[in-house]
Order: sequence, then structure tokens, then C-alpha cells
Amino acid sequence: MGYVKANFLHGMDLPGFAAINPAVQVWLESVANVRLHRDTHRRPVDLWAEERVHLQAVNPRLYDVGRVLTLRADRQFRVTFEGNRYSVPARFAGTRVTVKAYPDRLCIYRDEELIARHTRSFDRRQDIEDTDHAKALVAQRRHAQDAQTLKRFLGLSPLAERYQAGLLERRGNAMAHVRKIVALAQIHGDEAVTRAMADALAFEAFSSEYIAHLIDARTRQLPEASPLLLMHHQDVLELELPPADMSAYADLATPKGESHGSV
Repeated sequence: MGYVKANFLHGMDLPGFAAINPAVQVWLESVANVRLHRDTHRRPVDLWAEERVHLQAVNPRLYDVGRVLTLRADRQFRVTFEGNRYSVPARFAGTRVTVKAYPDRLCIYRDEELIARHTRSFDRRQDIEDTDHAKALVAQRRHAQDAQTLKRFLGLSPLAERYQAGLLERRGNAMAHVRKIVALAQIHGDEAVTRAMADALAFEAFSSEYIAHLIDARTRQLPEASPLLLMHHQDVLELELPPADMSAYADLATPKGESHGSV
């Protein structure tokens, strides 16, 4: 180091490393490594050629400088580290995990399996979340809510099971109609929805819109409700119309003063 300071760096205004590195490479090749060393009386470039064949390869695996901690994920599937909260997949809520903190990232493991990776934050009170971590929990909760909604729907009337079968057959998203019908029961009462469902079955009209149409008609005391036409492309193709009566057009085509029997 003394030789480098006295020979290469002596009197130099130190620039950035981008400028020093090329300069030191030229200095090594033209001065330091080709001089006659004072103690060995040989050139360093010649000694390096003999020594390098005996050197071992550098370990290809970089030394792991991560700070290792064992923490517990809370009920909100978050791990708290240095005042910030980092998400893990929802299924690991309440479990102990291993956290490796690096200068730029945070890696979270469960039984040596990497389950989460986040950019490290040096702020405080931040909630760092991977949106994929909550998807399974959201799907599970939605499934549970749908199960409760379907149970409520089937409890409206003995006819509800038949109506659900019609929804499954006729509608692309039957559960959406079930949710809306249950919502109508909460607004107008079970009796109104049950009566509308019975009429809808008679008309073979399966949709939450039709149930709402019947309830609205009776609420406003309109004449007895009739089928609400909800046309779809397939329904239009299946329409059967009677033959058209063309007699009115025949009368129009006859000139004035002439009868149908004239020659």
C-alpha cells in the first residue's frame, strides 16, 4: 500500500472510480508489474505467471450477508421488521418464518422455502404488500359468503331449488342472480320474493330482473303482472310467428273504380 500511495496516488487529485480504474490498469502494466522488485529481485509480472497456476478458483456462491431473524406472521399475514410490515401468503398467517434482511431486499422463508420477497424499506410504519398473497384468502371468503347466500336463497321457498336449477340452465352467472334475489328479499321481504318466484316459474322466466319486475308491479298495484320479455339471440332464433295476412295489401294494389271480379 505504501508503494501505491507513493508512486501511483502521490500528488493526484482523486477522481471517481470510473476514472481511477483505467488509470491504475495502465500503471500496473507499464510501471508496477514490470519493475524489478527490491526484495525478490524479480518482476512481479513473472512471479504472477508462476503463482497463478497454484491458486484455487473463487467460490462461485457469494457469501450470504443477510441478517437472519425468526419472526411470526400475524393474523393479517404480515411480518413486522424495523417498524414496517411485509406480507406473506395468507396461508402462513400465525406461523413462524425465517427472515433474511439484505441492504436492498427482504426474503422470507418457511422451512427453507422462499415464500415472499420484498424491496426493503427504510421508512417507518409502511405496509408493503404483494397483492398475490391475499388472493387465496379472498377466494376462500367469497366462496364462504356464496355458500351462506345460497343457503339463504334455498330457504326462501320450497320452489327455490327448482328456480336455482333454471338459473343454472338459462343464465351464465347463476350465482349473481341468486345474490340479487336474496338482496330483494332483504328489501321487500321473503313473502314478496316467494310469490314472485312462483309466478316466474309459471312463466319459465329465470332472472333476478324478472323477480324485481314482478315485485315492482305489485308494489305499485299495477294490473296483474305479465311475463317480462328478456330477449337473447338464441330466443330470437326460436321464435315461431303465424303467417302474415296479405289481404290488406291486395286491396291497395287494386286501381280505383275496378273490382276484383273485372276482366
